[in-house]
Amino acid sequence: MKYRKFGQLDWQVSALGMGCMRLPTQGDAIDEAEAIKMIRYAVDHGVNYFDTAYGYHGGQSEIVLGKALQDGYRERVILVTKLPTWRVEKYEDFDALLNEQLAKLQVDQLDLYLLHSLNQDRWIQMRDLGVIPWAEKAMAEGRFKKLGFSFHDKTPAFKYIVDDYDNWTMAQIQYNYVDIENQAGTEGLQYGAAKGLAMVIMEPILGGRLANPPKAVQEIWDQAPVKRSPVEWALQWLWDQPQVSLALSGMSTMQQLKENIASAGRSDVSHMSDQERAVVAQVREAYKELCPIPCTNCKYCMPCPSGVDIPGNFAIYNNAVMYNEADAQRRRYGRMDEAKRASQCVQCRQCEELCPQEIEISQWMPEVDAALTGAPFACKPA
Repeated sequence: MKYRKFGQLDWQVSALGMGCMRLPTQGDAIDEAEAIKMIRYAVDHGVNYFDTAYGYHGGQSEIVLGKALQDGYRERVILVTKLPTWRVEKYEDFDALLNEQLAKLQVDQLDLYLLHSLNQDRWIQMRDLGVIPWAEKAMAEGRFKKLGFSFHDKTPAFKYIVDDYDNWTMAQIQYNYVDIENQAGTEGLQYGAAKGLAMVIMEPILGGRLANPPKAVQEIWDQAPVKRSPVEWALQWLWDQPQVSLALSGMSTMQQLKENIASAGRSDVSHMSDQERAVVAQVREAYKELCPIPCTNCKYCMPCPSGVDIPGNFAIYNNAVMYNEADAQRRRYGRMDEAKRASQCVQCRQCEELCPQEIEISQWMPEVDAALTGAPFACKPA
């Protein structure tokens, strides 16, 4: 495993961090035995940064991670979870939520506590409710060591949040070779790093979408001067950048974990050639031409009050367009529980308030249903 500096701290963090949003499952529940096995394998092979959150896996991720870190594993890792900012209505909620999370994780102290999924409006709401004096008090009491935030908004909002508090330790941003101008983007990455923040990357594989490229993209990879899997290309592109403190991967299988650990062992700063970077840029442009809906399957939009499986519908639509599988994906849509189909959307728009990608979900749903029942596919909603 390779290790990297974590902002202005003397912490050495593994190039690969384990995100616990996509643990292995059996049905709707975490496969606890396999998840614990994977987490401990990761620690034993050098991964020392573990990221979870209040709502991951319906509230079960923190519990399973807490179990996995028993038997001496907790002392070997940097443990991170997040305040569910959308559940905070009053000052007292800060304590209540943190206490609940510490209990679920079976710890007295976190290494990092993040304000989850900040945009500018939510940050102002948290700030005005007193989150900073509360956090500084909690740190003085030893309940967590450092404060950071995860972010889903545009670059100006990212800069505003960074500059509005002097003692952030880190920022977690969505970033990959496709998203260089989306959300915080490359500009935000470099801005945060220049301010001394550790920059932690989520969605390095864009919710898994970069792992299985369509033919047009794979042909570009096949012609590259260096042979790598699409996942390794994505990770190595990130690790090549000195501003990146670590890349989080939400690994669902032991094979994915082993492959990514091996890839992290081959990582370094500024190790890619200009020719390799040009190949990545070429792939980026190919994806832009292919993918109509920028959904990452983060599931922040869920549950839908009408029962629609929003990311599930988007995945079927995107697969049909990107992989030229219209007939196969229409059959898949036909097998979908009717109550979960896009046709059941009532355009209430509650999901749009929660979507980090700012997708016009209510406009896309009729388009998705029409296309998956026989109408032409489009690259934007009608």
